[in-house]
Amino acid sequence: MFADLLAHDPVIELAPMAGVTNRAFRRVCREASADIRQRAGQVDSDHTIYVAEMTTSQALLLRHPETLSLVTFDPDEHVRSIQLYGVDPDIVGRAVAMVVDEDMADHIDLNFGCPVPKVTRKGGGSALPWKRDLYSDIVNTAVRNANGKVPVTVKMRVGIDDDHVTYLDAGKIAADAGVYWVALHGRTAAQYYGGHADWNTIARLVEHIPNTPVLGNGDIWSADDAQRMLVETGARGVVIGRGCLGRPWLFGQIRSAISGQEVPAEPTAGIILDLLKRHAQLLVNMHDDEFYGCREMRKHMAWYLKGLVVGSETRGQLGLINSLAELDDLLAPIDRDQILTPEIANSPRGRTTPTKKVNLPDGWLNSQTMTASEQSTVREAELSVSGG
Repeated sequence: MFADLLAHDPVIELAPMAGVTNRAFRRVCREASADIRQRAGQVDSDHTIYVAEMTTSQALLLRHPETLSLVTFDPDEHVRSIQLYGVDPDIVGRAVAMVVDEDMADHIDLNFGCPVPKVTRKGGGSALPWKRDLYSDIVNTAVRNANGKVPVTVKMRVGIDDDHVTYLDAGKIAADAGVYWVALHGRTAAQYYGGHADWNTIARLVEHIPNTPVLGNGDIWSADDAQRMLVETGARGVVIGRGCLGRPWLFGQIRSAISGQEVPAEPTAGIILDLLKRHAQLLVNMHDDEFYGCREMRKHMAWYLKGLVVGSETRGQLGLINSLAELDDLLAPIDRDQILTPEIANSPRGRTTPTKKVNLPDGWLNSQTMTASEQSTVREAELSVSGG
């Protein structure tokens, strides 16, 4: 499957997003993307990789129920794709072996890109590649334990900040280890989700590791953006994060663009509202709890309704829904014939933040190799995990 992707199509990948890319969201993306292409009279040939939420290696080994639910897939997910996070080579390696031995997934992505403080302050995510020895140990152990049975890929950022850039060294280490591809988000950890992604870094990585595919991530809000990234960087694929929030059909539009077909127009408000309701129903089904599923749906409301005339009072009430019946009642009066303008549809969405200092373990930047005390700190951080 993965060989076919790289041989015939640029790769399109859904970026794992905590609290978002669960089974319900992944299904909505698959259905909406197929539907928008079929409405345009195009044959759907979607080979998109829809990655599940980040899973903590230690919690997976401990078989926490919540963590196991993160790596549960619908029967028709043609590629079961998970992302593992960890800061200890042995634990990450054992988690990879568990996934392979128990046939839990078809693809394992390693997280070296998360910029959130609770991850970086333990030396994880986008902070970890600064420690070349630790990073190399984790990647090499993961590839070795996958034993050629499940492809391992890496997701990373440019570096910690402009003074501590890691992506070229990290990309080369990953390529030498034998990863299937390297995905680069063109931002540093300090940028978080603010500013603009630097696509030039993606192009430089493509040149730096010519024998390993590179996927580009950052500021892809439209099919045109995805096409431009491929042309401007030479990347073999694109990774879509915030751009698909409230626009699960974006993957279908991108597939059309890179296949040389006309990009399907944005759906009408009626189709969007039906997708919103479908998403809510899937969340309720997934949790087997109507209140909990509706509560989870609240975060998606503003994303789906961006650019639609809804009314401030209705928007406020939708952010507090407790039942599917309540959702139906609130959506009923909205004009279903509204059309999203391309300017609104393709505008940035999701969280944005200013550049800020990255929260790191004490003395982390003093050296690019691990000290004995840092090794102990990392081990304790990994073992302290109690959930996914």
